[in-house]
Amino acid sequence: MMRTRLLPLFAAVALLAGCSSLPTWVPFTGPEKPKPAELKPNPNLIGVRQAWTARIGKVDFPLVVAVNGSTAMVASSDGTVIALEADSGRELWRASAGAPLAAGVGSDGTLAAVVTRNNDLVVLSAGKELWRQKLNALSYTPPLVAGARVFVLGGDRTISAYDGATGRRLWTQQRQGEPLVLRQPGVLLAVRDTLVVGQGGRLSGLNPLNGTARWDAPIATARGINDVERLVDLVGGVSRVDDSVCVRAFQAAVGCVDTTVGRTVWTQRAGGTQGIGGDAAGLFGTESAGTVVGWRRDNGQRTWTNDTLLHRGVGAPLALGRSVVVGDSFGFVHLLSREDGTLLNRLATDGSAIATAPAAAGNTLVVVTRNGGVYGFAPQ
Repeated sequence: MMRTRLLPLFAAVALLAGCSSLPTWVPFTGPEKPKPAELKPNPNLIGVRQAWTARIGKVDFPLVVAVNGSTAMVASSDGTVIALEADSGRELWRASAGAPLAAGVGSDGTLAAVVTRNNDLVVLSAGKELWRQKLNALSYTPPLVAGARVFVLGGDRTISAYDGATGRRLWTQQRQGEPLVLRQPGVLLAVRDTLVVGQGGRLSGLNPLNGTARWDAPIATARGINDVERLVDLVGGVSRVDDSVCVRAFQAAVGCVDTTVGRTVWTQRAGGTQGIGGDAAGLFGTESAGTVVGWRRDNGQRTWTNDTLLHRGVGAPLALGRSVVVGDSFGFVHLLSREDGTLLNRLATDGSAIATAPAAAGNTLVVVTRNGGVYGFAPQ
């Protein structure tokens, strides 16, 4: 899965040897990498079939699959963006952003938006470039397209709004935070008439017309003696059910906020780095070593843990029916029971890492791999 990276972060290690009985230098290889857990036999308790497959270029940026009804939009690192009919895998359109991508895809079903590594916000319509605007900072979060506007969360924590038809910048708001930022998607979504954004360890509600603050709800507080320990940025994805938005703070906590009043309902300590999934009853997430965890949505009480996927590079989950769906860095997709976390089924792809959280489009489970495989799985 996508490895978490920090900007800027530099490390140096020096090794000194002073014992005369040893060579004058000793190669340092570091601690042995933990061995991935061996997979248990597949019980195949629910019927799932591979319905179709498609190909895009390699994916080495923080891709998010944009879903609108039965249409799924995906992109590759080289700037290619495609829209697929999720039921059949049929390609609806294909376009290019003209440069390698840093973030995407965001879409309202009509407009699709991505950010290039050249700091260009590029907006497409029906496979054609509609407009582009130069950003002041790189972004790793897919733009949000909503209400005839395009919203961007910059890597410097700046929030900007653009007119969806013309690309004219409408407003910009910046909030100071810790000096380090995560090179992975943050939190940016619309809840009714409020723009909800992650800023540091807080979930904030903004007026989408002018960017003014409506409320601010804490999820985690920066602690520690250095910048890395103090990093608690909220990470995507999130779980939204009506006015309840639940999120993860990087290596610190998970929590839920009532967005009608901007009140933090609960928080629980949690050590993961990937986003969470959920439904009306439960939340699901992956801790740093690969433990998959379930929590009650109403109060944050832990309901189950699954340790069978340790050190397999398990990513952010998707709550789908009776399953919690997670992908790993070996190209497998695991369907766990949402009730107790036990394995229900396992699906294979092309053997490369699953690039992003699986997505549900219509009746199809859409999975994208690092090597550019796009897979549609359907219930039997």
